[in-house]
Amino acid sequence: MVPLFNVKNQHLKTNFIKFKSNMQPLKYLAGYSSDIQDQVQSLIDQDKLGQFLLKRHPEIHAIRTDKALYDYTIDIKNQYLRKSQPLSKVIFDDKISLSHQALGLHSYVARKQGAKLKAKNEIRISSRLKKVPEGLLRMVVVHELAHLKEKDHNKSFYQLCCHMDGDYHQLEFELRLLLTLIDAGKNPYS
Repeated sequence: MVPLFNVKNQHLKTNFIKFKSNMQPLKYLAGYSSDIQDQVQSLIDQDKLGQFLLKRHPEIHAIRTDKALYDYTIDIKNQYLRKSQPLSKVIFDDKISLSHQALGLHSYVARKQGAKLKAKNEIRISSRLKKVPEGLLRMVVVHELAHLKEKDHNKSFYQLCCHMDGDYHQLEFELRLLLTLIDAGKNPYS
């Protein structure tokens, strides 16, 4: 399916867009061009953005437990990052909010026990992602897995994300569309 929006070259733009006086700021889309934002605002005004997402992703995933999320994440890790550091924990976390636009967290915890230094990697995914399409969950998991090799959001980081999921940027954009709808109280998946 061809995406409605061409976001491939829009993703990393950092210029901020001035909004028309009758438009509410699209905070999750602030780094995208005014053309993209105008298209999204038009779909919101016509109440068609939810339909667009449902057409692209008609069903939500069936991953509901921490064990299922761990297995799902390990499968992706083993396919693309077999030689990277092991993961000790992957869980859904109720405490992760959208206030900082974070949907997942990767943490590296180092503890000294006697003369040994024990380290472990953990991934926490927002519980809000329990009821989204699989592609959007995968995008967040891929993002957090990429932090096993690349700590910063740099060119190498995004290349790794795209290696693990060729539609990474499109899925990130569509997740931003969903977050925009959720903020407006119009979640098509609830």
